[in-house]
This record gives sequence, C-alpha cells and structure tokens, in this order.
Amino acid sequence: MKRTLYIPDELWKQFDQYLKDHPEQNPSSVVQAALAEKLRPKNGLRLLFLAEIVENAPPDASLHR
Repeated sequence: MKRTLYIPDELWKQFDQYLKDHPEQNPSSVVQAALAEKLRPKNGLRLLFLAEIVENAPPDASLHR
C-alpha cells in the first residue's frame, strides 16, 4: 500500500543524512520503526523501577492513576 507524506525540507535533510549514516536501513524501515515506537502503548514500569519508586507495578501502571 502506498501513502504520501509531507516532510519539511529540514527534516528530510536530517532523514537523508540518517540513511547515509545507516546504509543497512531504508526509508520504509525507518518510518515503520518510528511509527511503532510512537504508537506503542506506554509502559511506565521500567521508569518506576529506575526511579526505585515501586518494586512491583502492573504493565499498564502509567495509564492509570
């Protein structure tokens, strides 16, 4: 499936440089990884452990008060 995206010139320059620095990747793989990261459910468990606030929390702790 093809989609058209608007990418500002400055961001495209950064993207182009990233691809030059990481030749094992291609535009599709970078965009897919970025979307997967942006859209994944937030899980605050690791941050809570890092902060040593709690010893055990449910995986969706960051979604509930």
